[in-house]
Amino acid sequence: MDLYKIFSLLLGMPKTLYINFKYFKIKDAIKLPIIVSHKTYLKNVKGSIKINSKIKPFMVKIGFGDVAIFDRHKSRTIFSNTGNIIFNGTAYIGHGSKLSVAGCLILGDNFCISAQTSIICNKKVSFGDNCLLSWENLIMDTDFHKIKNCKNDIINNDKNIEISNNVWIGCRCTVLKGTFINENTVVAANSCIANKFHSKNVIIGSNPAKIIKENITWEI
Repeated sequence: MDLYKIFSLLLGMPKTLYINFKYFKIKDAIKLPIIVSHKTYLKNVKGSIKINSKIKPFMVKIGFGDVAIFDRHKSRTIFSNTGNIIFNGTAYIGHGSKLSVAGCLILGDNFCISAQTSIICNKKVSFGDNCLLSWENLIMDTDFHKIKNCKNDIINNDKNIEISNNVWIGCRCTVLKGTFINENTVVAANSCIANKFHSKNVIIGSNPAKIIKENITWEI
C-alpha cells in the first residue's frame, strides 16, 4: 500500500469510525466494515444500513480511487441516507459519487462504481451481484416534481429500478424509473434506459435504449 493510500485512510478514520458506530452494534462496528474517504461528505445519516453477509473489515469502501481523467483531490463524494441501504457483500463506491437514499437501495456482492456516478433512490433501486458502473452515470427512480392530468391525478409516480446480476453500465448513461435490466447485460456508453429488458446476454444502447447485439458475455 502506497503512502497516499495510508494517508487517505488515516485522514478518513474519524468519518469511518462515526459511520460504523452510528449504524452497527459494537461487535460489528469494531470490525470497521465500512471505510470512508476524508473527501466524503456525510450529509445525512438518519437512515439505516444492513450488511447481509459475513462482516469483514473494509468490505464497503466509499469515496476512494483514482480514475485518470478526474482530479481526485477535487472530487468530493456525497452520502445522504434517510432510507435503507442493504449491502449483500462487498461494495466499492468510487470518488466523486453521490448517493441520495430516501427509499431502499440494495447493492449486490462485488458491486463497483468507478467514479462520479449518482444514485437517487426515493422508492427502490436494486443491483444484483457483480455489477460494474462506469463514471458519470445517473440512476434515479423519481422525477422529483409531480405531473398531474386534468383530473388532478399524479401521472408520474416513482417506480422501482432493478438491475440483475453481472451487468456493466458504461459511462455517462442515464437509468430512469421503471427500468429492468436482466443478467449478463452490457449498457453502451451515453445511453438512456427507461424500459424493461428481459433478454439476457445482450448489449443495449442508444436513446431510447434498444437491443443492439445478442449472445454476448463480458468480463471485468
